[in-house]
Amino acid sequence: MTGWKIVIGADDAGYEYKEILRGLLEADPRVARVVDVGVDADGHTPYPRVAAEAASMVADGRTDRALLVCGTGLGMAIAANKVRGVRAVTAHDAYSVARSVLSNNAQVLALGARVIGPELAKTLVDEWLGLTFDPRSASSAKVELIDQMDAEESA
Repeated sequence: MTGWKIVIGADDAGYEYKEILRGLLEADPRVARVVDVGVDADGHTPYPRVAAEAASMVADGRTDRALLVCGTGLGMAIAANKVRGVRAVTAHDAYSVARSVLSNNAQVLALGARVIGPELAKTLVDEWLGLTFDPRSASSAKVELIDQMDAEESA
């Protein structure tokens, strides 16, 4: 792999964390490119629009992963999961971040700026960057079933 292509986005509640995490991503040698879909310092775009844009970039292959930040991370994950082919999770601890990727092949991580501190957010993103799906970590049949369910929805 030559480096992750990552899209990052936030609503106004997550803006400050997005800026911190964007800097972390841009400085990381495991990351080839970071695409910022907003919001900016004065932005008030509703989080479902930001999440949908970021998730669409993952679904169509323009990016490998998405990092989203709102107040809790929950709304971003819910909205991102509306995009076919995307598995988005909210995680606020290392174990959940690891399981989301290793066992579930989640491509979207949503964090809550009102739930965790910025140092923990940086630690979780650093760990997330080092993870890839491991079919031996859990039954890959489960992930294949999720993929089948997604395909059936589009048929």
